[in-house]
Amino acid sequence: MTLTDLEILVDFHYWATRHVLTATEALSPEQFTRDLGNSFPSVRDTLAHLYGAEWIWCSRWNGESPAALPDPQAFPDVASLRTAWNAHEQQVRAALKRFGERGVDTPLEYVRNGVRQAQPFAYTLQHVVNHGTYHRGQVVTMLRQLGVSQVPTTDLIAFYRERQAV
Repeated sequence: MTLTDLEILVDFHYWATRHVLTATEALSPEQFTRDLGNSFPSVRDTLAHLYGAEWIWCSRWNGESPAALPDPQAFPDVASLRTAWNAHEQQVRAALKRFGERGVDTPLEYVRNGVRQAQPFAYTLQHVVNHGTYHRGQVVTMLRQLGVSQVPTTDLIAFYRERQAV
């Protein structure tokens, strides 16, 4: 995997995340936090988990190993998640730039649940994107359950088609 490949995946990740956040704005506050019985109870909790996991990985890329995810209640609405994500995106892109072409295969060492781990940086970044795809899919299903009619397509091929059209 090259630096350019990873940059494209990061572009896709934030493109898809923005689409899902925009669709989520159609929810009422009650719908946003309603327990739908999924992996994470609500749309808010699922998005907070997705953001939090990304935050943990970025922290690891910066030499830190946080022990816990941010509390979902720190995000009372979609706007608070969007604000956090917009700021965080810059940190992710800065880490990618810092690792650069030579750092793509550099082993990243971190601590997870008290155990030392190490994987190449590229693997961890690909994981962030894949993890995001999984949980955005869950959110899209929840949006449909909640009656949102304008549910976005966040498939990778849709991203590529949109980029080609410009």
